Amino acid sequence: AAVGVDIGCGMNAVRLSLNASQLPHNLRAIRSAIEAAVPVGFERHKSAYPQYPACKPLKNDLQIIYKGHPKLQKMIKKPNETWITQMGTLGGGNHFIEVCIDENQQVWVMLHSGSRGIGNAIGRYFISLAKEDMQQHIHNLPHRDLAYFSEGSQHMQDYMFAVSWAQEYARLNREQMLANILQAITPHLPRFEVSGEAINCHHNYVQQETHYGERAYLTR
Repeated sequence: AAVGVDIGCGMNAVRLSLNASQLPHNLRAIRSAIEAAVPVGFERHKSAYPQYPACKPLKNDLQIIYKGHPKLQKMIKKPNETWITQMGTLGGGNHFIEVCIDENQQVWVMLHSGSRGIGNAIGRYFISLAKEDMQQHIHNLPHRDLAYFSEGSQHMQDYMFAVSWAQEYARLNREQMLANILQAITPHLPRFEVSGEAINCHHNYVQQETHYGERAYLTR
C-alpha cells in the first residue's frame, strides 16, 4: 500500500529545439493530434504497435507472475492482451500530457502516467494478499491497511518481482507515449529536434538501495 495501485506512476519530460514564438497562435491542431495518437481513460489501442517487440521480455515474466498467482490473472479482463494494447496510453485521474514553456521560453513536452490496468490489478491483488497473511500471523494488527509482507517470505519475493515488472512496464509506457506524441505533433510545428530528456522517473515505486552502509527497501 505504500507504493499504491498505480505502480510505477511517474513523469517524462523532453525539451524541444523550439521557443514559444515558433508555436502556432492556435494550438487546436496540436491538441487534436495528441488526442488522436494517445488513448485516454479506459481506452486502448486496437492492436499492438509493430515496435512492441521491446515488450517481449515482459511477456515471459508476466507468465511467471500469473503461474504463481492465478487469482491475479482472473482479475484482469483479457489478461494476455489488455496490457499490450494499453501500452502507450495515458489513463485517467491526474494523468496528463502537456505542451509547456519554461522560464527561457523553450518548448517542452511533459506527461504523467503509470502502469495502467495491469499495475492497478497487481497492486490491489497483493494488498489483499497481505491482509490475508496478517490474519494468519498477526491477530492484533491495529488496522488492516497496515498489513505487510515479511522480508524473506515467498509472498514478499513474489511481490517484489511483480512490482518490478509493473515499474518497467510504466517506464516503457511513458517512452512509447512520448514517441507517439512527438510523431503526432511534428506536422503541425516547424522542424525541431529533441534537445534533452529532463526526466523519466517513477514516483510510486519501491526498490532496494544502500544508505549509510545498509541495504534497505525505499518507497517513494
